[in-house]
Amino acid sequence: MSDDPTSFDNWLNGEGPAALVIREYLIPADGHDGVLFPATFAASQDGTFKGGYNIDEFPDGKNVCLVDSVGSQANRMEPLFAKGKYVGLVPQIIIKAGIKRVNLLEAGHRAGDAIVRCSAAKEELQKAFKAVQDGDVEPLARIAPTSVVFGVWDSRDTQAKLPRLVSSTIRALDVRRLTRSAQYIPATEYVTEGLLAEPADKQMKDAYAERGFVHVPASGSHGGVIAGGGIRRDASLHLAALRLVAAGTDEHKTLALRRYILGLALTAFTYLPSSYLRQGCNLVLDPDRTRESWEVHRDGQRRELALKHDNAFAYAKAAARAFGIDPERTINFDALPDREVSFETERAARDIGGENGEARKPKPPKARQGRN
Repeated sequence: MSDDPTSFDNWLNGEGPAALVIREYLIPADGHDGVLFPATFAASQDGTFKGGYNIDEFPDGKNVCLVDSVGSQANRMEPLFAKGKYVGLVPQIIIKAGIKRVNLLEAGHRAGDAIVRCSAAKEELQKAFKAVQDGDVEPLARIAPTSVVFGVWDSRDTQAKLPRLVSSTIRALDVRRLTRSAQYIPATEYVTEGLLAEPADKQMKDAYAERGFVHVPASGSHGGVIAGGGIRRDASLHLAALRLVAAGTDEHKTLALRRYILGLALTAFTYLPSSYLRQGCNLVLDPDRTRESWEVHRDGQRRELALKHDNAFAYAKAAARAFGIDPERTINFDALPDREVSFETERAARDIGGENGEARKPKPPKARQGRN
């Protein structure tokens, strides 16, 4: 039964599969030969990568284009646990920073993010990260369990690190690059009509262009790609890595911890993610190709995986209860999350200056101007 926390214990013992894998074949919403816009990246500091699309070329003429990176995919998957029926599965911690309230699940570096490190939760998380270094993941799982699922590196403090248990990447194969051009036409000829003076120099001309007072051509910019070899999302749940997660030397606590983390991982792993990645990149399942899912064992054997998302979610709720978390509890993000802490400017100043060094006080923020 999937609502039994012992349902998948065979995946948690040493003879279980090395990983679960899913392969989904995708197409642009407007069809197989539609144009999609992959992620763009900044140029590398050494100049070997000039910036733009990340396309690896091979000697045989084929190529692979990175559409959505493993980090980007994780940041799309993790907020699942902050909405709808999934919110009860994990602690809901809000960090108040000025007028903004940020859910820990939305922080880019998870429990290692600056917004958490510079809040009243710092000491608790620091202690939890130090416990990770001593082989006890349970304290971190009780504060930020998705940091265990999607990986975390406390790179700016303890250096504690946990690998991703769930990873996902989208790539396009054998792509043909396109370019696009555009021409901005102002609403009227400001200079010709005598509404503005002729720009005296290049600096003024650039200012006119920036503010929309003159014609501005944009030629040969990134225009997306057409994926001749198809688009693929490959996702993995690394059970071999999960079996290394422990609550110190306590076997009973370790099993409860692993079941809980497995429940969260399975929930995220089997959930059909949003098709919309960015402007010009709305990818849907290819109706002509079957989604593949497998148990992959150490000896290379692959067995078909029939797990459905509803079963994974039922198991996650049962494992959460056994771990001491009520998945049915009522959470009101506006009034009563599980916990709310504030970002503290003084902590940030000490963080910038170094805990043992002189704190460099940030300049006070400028007052916001109200609108009439």
